Amino acid sequence: MKKSSIFLFLYLIGFQTLAQSPKREFRGAWIATVGNIDYPSSKTLTTAQQQAEFIKILDQHQQAGINAVMVQVRSYGDAFYPSELVPWSEYLTGRQGKAPEPLYDPVAFMISECRKRNIEFHAWFNPYRVVLNVNTATLDTKHVAIKHPDWLLAYGNLRILDPGNQEVRKHVTQVVMEVAKRYDVDGIHFDDYFYPYPATGLTVNDSTSFKKDPRGFTKKDDWRRDNVDLMVKAVADSLKAAKPWVKFGISPFGIWQNKSKTQPLGSDTNGGESYNEIYCNSRKWLENRWVDYIMPQLYWYIGFNLADFSILVPWWANNSFDSHLYIGHGAYRINESAVWQNPSEMPRQIRIVRNTAKVQGSAFYNTNTLNKNLLGFRDSLVTNLYKKPALMPTMAWKDVVAPNPPQTLTVSASTAGVTLKWNKPSAGTSEIEKIRGYVVYRFANDEKVDLTKSNGIRTIIPKDTNAYFDAEANPQAQRYTYIVTALDRLHNESSASNNATIILVTGTETNENPATQLFQNAPNPFSEFTKINYHLAKTSHVKLRILDLFGKEHSILVNEKQVSGDYSIDFQNFSIATGAYIYVLETDDEVLSRRMLVAK
Repeated sequence: MKKSSIFLFLYLIGFQTLAQSPKREFRGAWIATVGNIDYPSSKTLTTAQQQAEFIKILDQHQQAGINAVMVQVRSYGDAFYPSELVPWSEYLTGRQGKAPEPLYDPVAFMISECRKRNIEFHAWFNPYRVVLNVNTATLDTKHVAIKHPDWLLAYGNLRILDPGNQEVRKHVTQVVMEVAKRYDVDGIHFDDYFYPYPATGLTVNDSTSFKKDPRGFTKKDDWRRDNVDLMVKAVADSLKAAKPWVKFGISPFGIWQNKSKTQPLGSDTNGGESYNEIYCNSRKWLENRWVDYIMPQLYWYIGFNLADFSILVPWWANNSFDSHLYIGHGAYRINESAVWQNPSEMPRQIRIVRNTAKVQGSAFYNTNTLNKNLLGFRDSLVTNLYKKPALMPTMAWKDVVAPNPPQTLTVSASTAGVTLKWNKPSAGTSEIEKIRGYVVYRFANDEKVDLTKSNGIRTIIPKDTNAYFDAEANPQAQRYTYIVTALDRLHNESSASNNATIILVTGTETNENPATQLFQNAPNPFSEFTKINYHLAKTSHVKLRILDLFGKEHSILVNEKQVSGDYSIDFQNFSIATGAYIYVLETDDEVLSRRMLVAK
């Protein structure tokens, strides 16, 4: 049997590796708060319970490779944060206007937790919807429906703010900017609800507003689209003036217009049209660069006759006007009907996205169903599609200047792993220039150093630091080459640091005196149960632990003195989430580790 011992030896060298997934890719998930769909799970949770639940959601998303969340901070004219303009949400505390107990700021907490995990935070707003059902709603005196009933439009039991009212557009912009200015958000996000979706027997009665302020329009449909345009542009202009690094994105209904003789620019589809039904001219928003990204909700399967996913993705790509395009996937539909019971449907959709030029990523609605791992889709993210971490796509229209590289990278080793240290690069003082993290690349043996692909990425560090500890060494590797780069606020990447290489010298043990060995667990991957076997060369105090990939301890399976011999440990999984982990065997003389996969 062979035993690996690590010796310190540094020099410069390079390798090459082939990419298995894009180096840069938006990987998002919506976290819906309306109706307690995703978070919090109940209106009655305490502050501690709310925080623990959100941390669990982020940990699950991090393990699945998600690098951005759109968190619904406004659903019905309410707020998940202390606001001067709107009341606390009933979905947070059970009663509109009631603050959480003990009092805390949920958005500030969420952003802080996202930062720790290299996950972008996009504050998600529904701009116009204010009362779901006027017959059952209990509204706080601070609510806009109470303060400004003249701003409302009725649509059955639903009440929305009137997009044709200039004061409404001003109010929506103020609500958005209160969050954008107060918090260190990465993005502002709107969903697809503008004017109400068509319903039999219902109409939007906005004739008074149209007569009061037609702005030269003679057709109400054109005027309605312009109302939405004015609001979108006002928010875009306000964000650019106050915080130009904050991204602005919208996730419209997946069909702009169907292709016809009168509209040759439309898609080859036959479904509902957001342009004519909810008065959203999303193509115009892109053409005028009012949004930094568009995230159309393509919640249909490949081959659907009314709205084929494989037709709509390239249509949006051809009409993105060089803004970012992320595709919204209907994860909530997995397993809901016969056509969605094909486990390859969603992975196929991701591959279509990756193979379509001008598409920079995906997002999944919603968090709750994604984490249920229906048909094993979440497993496919963990173990395959999102196995390698991805940097965010850059936005050249916001910032193209890369930060300076880290200096004087050194590596040293112990039996526990490899320690990297570097000198921080000099950086400017503006928000865009600040260093927001580092990328650590690792290349084994004779791989060529290639920073254009994802294969060499070991981790993305979400803070400005000058050290990293790599506890996951591959027993088959004989040497590693490390490189570190710096990232700024908008994910521009510096050039490479110096290459630092360490030799892992392998020796041969005799069969008469076998070395301490740690064997691969079986089964692997596993769901509920696995065995971990090891051999002790001599009597020693033994500790066997399970860690996540960031070094956080999950379990201690053994912590005692053991005599030499063979051991088999049964690990029954009751709480460990899907993902990759490390199990570590520590003796008096050495530390051995191996990787295992949990795939529920």
